[in-house]
Amino acid sequence: MSQTPPDMVGKALLLLTLLGDYPDGASLSDVARRAGFPLSTAHRLASALVRDGYACVDETSRRYSLGLQVFSLASRIAHRHGFAGSALPVLRKLAEQTSESALMSVIDGHHQLYVHHVQGRHSVSVSGEPGRRGPLHCTSMGKVLVAFAPEAQRHELVENLELTPFVPHTIVDRQQFRDEIDAVADQGYAIADEEHEAGIRAIGVPVKDLNGATIASVSIAAPAYRVSREKLLDYLPDLNEAARELTVLLPPR
Repeated sequence: MSQTPPDMVGKALLLLTLLGDYPDGASLSDVARRAGFPLSTAHRLASALVRDGYACVDETSRRYSLGLQVFSLASRIAHRHGFAGSALPVLRKLAEQTSESALMSVIDGHHQLYVHHVQGRHSVSVSGEPGRRGPLHCTSMGKVLVAFAPEAQRHELVENLELTPFVPHTIVDRQQFRDEIDAVADQGYAIADEEHEAGIRAIGVPVKDLNGATIASVSIAAPAYRVSREKLLDYLPDLNEAARELTVLLPPR
């Protein structure tokens, strides 16, 4: 019995499903052949998926893979259903050690994507929502992700990020931002002192893979009335230990 050909939404979803079978990316011709689509159809669908962040393409190899928009949606589902993942136990321990909220994010274009959040023990603590995007220029994790990005990507971000003024302390001067990122790279951590939200301080460090490439950032965030800028530095040993554990636990990207 013949089946009705899938509509364009169905075809796009099939393309995404097939891309999920290729963690290292696949040529569009291979995916089109498996899907049974003409290459022209696959190219049109893939271009739309790349445009909207559901897929990405390596400009050198022309191999396609799933984009972070898929991860963003999956993170919301995982968070809603309580799926822990390999990073969550580490962040729970970090929150227990510091009594403050522990967060993790990855870079996503000119934003960061929040991956995990564990609430602190205090009745008043910083909250976060996995799957949401946030700024890079005025958060501790964002600064870290910029400072420890590959050189070309770091330069592009430093020069082209929109320095949106969220609060009076947000860095909006381009040279000041350049200097801040240089300082973060030198010292190995970043502090956000009421730069994204008034009354919130945070300190973040990079999470690197076994080859030394930065794959994420973790941070401790706390109300400014309870934690001074100097107190944030007391959390560095626990943060760095958590980053080392995540290096081993997180799958390669």
